[in-house]
Amino acid sequence: MAAHPVTACQWVLLAVCSIASLYALLAAVAMPFFGSRSGAASRAAYFPAHVSPTHVSQPQHRFARVGVSVLKPLCGAEPRLYDNLRTFCDQHHEHFQLVLGVSSPDDPAIAVVRRLQAAYPLHDIELAIDTRVHGSNLKVSNLINMAARARHDVIVIADSDIAVEADYLDSVAAPLADPRVGVVTCLYVARGIGGFWPRVGALFINEWFAPSVRVAHAAGSRRFGFGATLALRRATLERIGGFEALKNCLADDYWLAEHVRALGLQTVLSRVMVATDVIEPTFAALWQRETRWLRTIRSVNAPGFAFLFITFPTPWLVAGAWLSAGLAATSSDAVHTWAAFTSASGAAAGLAARLLMHLRSARRERTFWRDLPLVPLRDALLALQWCAAVFGSHVTWRGARVPVQTSTSKAARNGALNVMDVMEASDGG
Repeated sequence: MAAHPVTACQWVLLAVCSIASLYALLAAVAMPFFGSRSGAASRAAYFPAHVSPTHVSQPQHRFARVGVSVLKPLCGAEPRLYDNLRTFCDQHHEHFQLVLGVSSPDDPAIAVVRRLQAAYPLHDIELAIDTRVHGSNLKVSNLINMAARARHDVIVIADSDIAVEADYLDSVAAPLADPRVGVVTCLYVARGIGGFWPRVGALFINEWFAPSVRVAHAAGSRRFGFGATLALRRATLERIGGFEALKNCLADDYWLAEHVRALGLQTVLSRVMVATDVIEPTFAALWQRETRWLRTIRSVNAPGFAFLFITFPTPWLVAGAWLSAGLAATSSDAVHTWAAFTSASGAAAGLAARLLMHLRSARRERTFWRDLPLVPLRDALLALQWCAAVFGSHVTWRGARVPVQTSTSKAARNGALNVMDVMEASDGG
């Protein structure tokens, strides 16, 4: 068989496939097990305590008991809204307030809040109905309207679709006892609610977004902020100019934490993992939400967004296997043999890492086998959405069109992020 030299394109493809396989391995190792077969163990895996009262100093313990105002902007009656809000009422924390805000007197979430107030008459639960609009980001407008009702020195902002364990407020407030800490934030585990496409959407979070953050965190990055939880002192919020500083930002969760970091304060990624719901019932709805996330990432750091392609494992595993077969068939000389072996080994290692990642995100054995056929679909869909997110100047959030350029210009003023940081900038609201 005549020898043909390995082409430059083949060497580049071999390198990219190897990097993608290495990334898949790092992501699989970095993420925790999300569940277990026993109910108690499963809850512990979902919500491992960041700090428990027996492991904190006395000053930290006292700080974990100071008053906390929880701000939850609402929009519409989501399928599990009442159940999720109840978890914020069933807290061990001694002194906390819930401020639940809507921007319309006709919002269906109002009836859910009234039901919650009736079920917990001794709790400090306040409903804020305010139609004023302060900027292009309607969620931030809602927060601006709610902020005046917050009465305590610690502020916790949490999205409407978040569920937590009873020690949540104690855990996220404790790190703020350290004056060097500015923001505490939490990652989240997704639960698909209502059928096939929510299951696919849950994999987006559990097997791409969360592992990406874990890898970045392990690499030393602290440039993140998630709507699942943002806890900070009231004084810190006032120093950055309040929520008004974010009223025209697309990735408001990220930029709130970035403003705090600009003060020289640290961001802490809590070990607490809250639960979030994925409810998009159709392919179109899921595509819109996930493309919005990716376009938001692009708005924060376009160069970093360009390198996200290495984080979609399945297409590169297929490419690596194809490359190995092609090299083996072309020639039997030492260079081709080595390249073919390297490509095949990388694809095999990447496949094992991808299966491990899926195993670690599965809550039980049945979930692992049920969702296993969705893994290649999930990765291929991510690649297509990444391509689609290259284009477009707006995103749709809660029915409102928000311009992408707002955050892009701000990113330019605040400097570039590295490729690992950019995977953390997506708005989870």
